[in-house]
Amino acid sequence: MEAKTKIRWSEHNKEIADDHFFYLRSCIRQNFNPAAEKIFLSILQKNLGKDIYDDPRHTTCTGIGYHADIVPFETLQTVIARQFSLMAEKGYKNCAVSCITSFGCYNEVLSTWKQFPDEMAKAGENLRKATGREFEMPENLSHSCDIIYKFRKEIARQARYRLVHRETGEPLKIVDHIGCHYAKIFPEKSVGGSEYSRVLTGMIEAWGGESVDYPERRHCCGFGFRHYLIKNNRSYSISNSRKKFVSMEPYRPDAILTNCPGCNMFMDRWQYTLAQIEGKTYGGGTNGIPVLSHEELAGLVLGYDPWKDLGLQMHQVDVEPLLQKIGIVYDPGQKFAGVNGKYINEPLFTGCFNPHN
Repeated sequence: MEAKTKIRWSEHNKEIADDHFFYLRSCIRQNFNPAAEKIFLSILQKNLGKDIYDDPRHTTCTGIGYHADIVPFETLQTVIARQFSLMAEKGYKNCAVSCITSFGCYNEVLSTWKQFPDEMAKAGENLRKATGREFEMPENLSHSCDIIYKFRKEIARQARYRLVHRETGEPLKIVDHIGCHYAKIFPEKSVGGSEYSRVLTGMIEAWGGESVDYPERRHCCGFGFRHYLIKNNRSYSISNSRKKFVSMEPYRPDAILTNCPGCNMFMDRWQYTLAQIEGKTYGGGTNGIPVLSHEELAGLVLGYDPWKDLGLQMHQVDVEPLLQKIGIVYDPGQKFAGVNGKYINEPLFTGCFNPHN
């Protein structure tokens, strides 16, 4: 029985590179939460002393168009082959992927090329015709959450704050949400597979918090490209998110931790929408449950400024109650100051209801 257990858990581990990463950005993360990618680069370079290259010639993987049946699979393969050619040109062999959808697309293409070498040859031919470039296969492909997970203990050693309530001393209760394209398409490419994912739980526990299980933990956030891109289908999207909020409500979580830019945005914004529809929040009060990505939470515990460095004012659900629970020192007056200190205007309110009405 013990031998079988070891074999079983070996299937839920993955190799994550130590250093020398070629960064593959996300198109939607830069729009939804624009500071998240910058802080990931800063953590790797400044806090962890790692070599990671951010190539300005890099483009979208076309994943949203591909999953919306607009971009053909042949085009997706050619675009990804170009990314790998940029990586090889700069002398890198390890990919660090920002977006969960991209992560799924890269793994789908690599799996296809492994099983059908003719497809890889065709992608190479298309790349040469279109750009005159050649590409090489990466040696390692990891998502950014894999890398933060790998170095979670080093981040804990450098942490300025812990995920502990400053007044009670109790660990903060945090629920995790794993993006579908991280662990459900190719479970063996994730930490823990689709059912036992440890990639976010490991961060929460390493930084002092309590990971809280809830019945719909592995349910989709509701993004679903065909759900959201087609207006008449958006009720499917919001109903999926609602199912998760109803499930986690009895546990009174202090925050939601995600590893996908789409999940992060929808679980943040849909709370406002549901509050306007139903007249209630699932976190109590007028605010809702703060939603953070793995990069943002790592930045908080390391002491990065929540406004200037992390851009948390971009979230619909206000993060200030969470900052106050942790005891993070911040300047409320800088919340809506831009990079150069210039006032960028502020919304009528943050959270799910206008507290002044």
